[in-house]
Amino acid sequence: MIQRLYLVLSMLVLLGFDLTPVQGQSPADCEDFLFDLSDVRFYEIAAPTGYEAAWEVHIRQPLDHQNPSEGAFWQRLFVSHVDRGRPTVLVTEGYDRGRNYPSELATAIGANQVIVEHRYYGASVPDSIDYRYLNIKQAAADLHRIRTVLGDYFHGPWVASGISKGGQTTIFYRYFYPDDVSASVPYVAPVNLSLEDGRIYDFLNEVGSRSCRNRIEAIQNRILQDYEESLLRLRWHAKGEGLRFNYLTVEEAFEYAVLEYPFSFWQWGSDCEDIPKANAELDVILDHFLDVSGLGFFSDSGMEDYASHYYQCAVEYGYYGYESAPFKELLRALPTDSNPSAIFTPNHMDVPYDGGILAKTVYDWIQANGDEFIYINGALDTWSATAMQENPERDALYFFLEGESHGTARLRNMTAEQRSEVKAALERWLEVPVTGDLSE
Repeated sequence: MIQRLYLVLSMLVLLGFDLTPVQGQSPADCEDFLFDLSDVRFYEIAAPTGYEAAWEVHIRQPLDHQNPSEGAFWQRLFVSHVDRGRPTVLVTEGYDRGRNYPSELATAIGANQVIVEHRYYGASVPDSIDYRYLNIKQAAADLHRIRTVLGDYFHGPWVASGISKGGQTTIFYRYFYPDDVSASVPYVAPVNLSLEDGRIYDFLNEVGSRSCRNRIEAIQNRILQDYEESLLRLRWHAKGEGLRFNYLTVEEAFEYAVLEYPFSFWQWGSDCEDIPKANAELDVILDHFLDVSGLGFFSDSGMEDYASHYYQCAVEYGYYGYESAPFKELLRALPTDSNPSAIFTPNHMDVPYDGGILAKTVYDWIQANGDEFIYINGALDTWSATAMQENPERDALYFFLEGESHGTARLRNMTAEQRSEVKAALERWLEVPVTGDLSE
């Protein structure tokens, strides 16, 4: 009997089966692992649907990974456990993340999940804000350290994924640490190559039908032509919403919101059929305008919530501006000799832009080396204008989903054929079967 068992085991080894005993598959073992880590504190939280257990974790990170003596901060992350041998999706948030949730990709794969709040957002801020340490390289080093620490427990293949600015984070992370993950899946992620990326203007002048674009501009003209009455009604709206305007004057915020209208219209997939006629009652026009753009984004709370974001755009990420020429005779508060920028730096601070050097370097590197990527974009989304464009020389998938926007360009809205492509690529790159929603 013993000899027969030995022969069976020998045959299994020859056939390539891993007979190493599996240890530490239970959530309790994961908790023990976390408990033994230095510079980590955690507590158990409710597990998302499909997970056995979850924890909110705070890890002590250096402000400067090259010079740890410069200080530290606590970075928040959420760990959700399925099976330590399964793949792990590293969700690279671009902003704050105050709660745990099951990401679409982790659910699709059947994977463990680690959500990382970006440095300088939410709870992941140092005691005093020094923006010198808020840069792409340091943020990537944060992710690398987390991947290294938790990789000692979650030993299956890792995938990085993020949405919007989180998708940008996924891309830049891959550039700095190409061996950390087996695949990267950025959703609706732009790679802007200048402070005022002209590709945005090109997109807005071409997207949709000419009729729809004309109707959008007609709404902008109508609101600005009825300047005093529009502003009066919007002031009352702002008062009711408790909005404050100190960073910008209410007049500046009003004009910015009008210029933002086409960008937001396409970004969020608004329906051309919902645009009122330009000669409709002003209240009807403004109700529609507030649904699409509005003043809140340009109020003090918007500036405070996105302060770190605007700093990053000003120093490295690049961004976009607003074409003011069509409204030159109607604008009163904003300059008309140049296109106003959509960047609002903290406390109006002067920030030296790197000239797009890093973004262009990363863009070129991805074009030359960016395999095992899946780019998911919406064809209607304004940010698709600066997304990575298809390169047939790369082992990567590029999706510009027809009719989808910034909030709807997702796996769940793909065709069955597109989902099959994603599944096949992930299984090939990860070398494990997909067992989540994509397997259905």
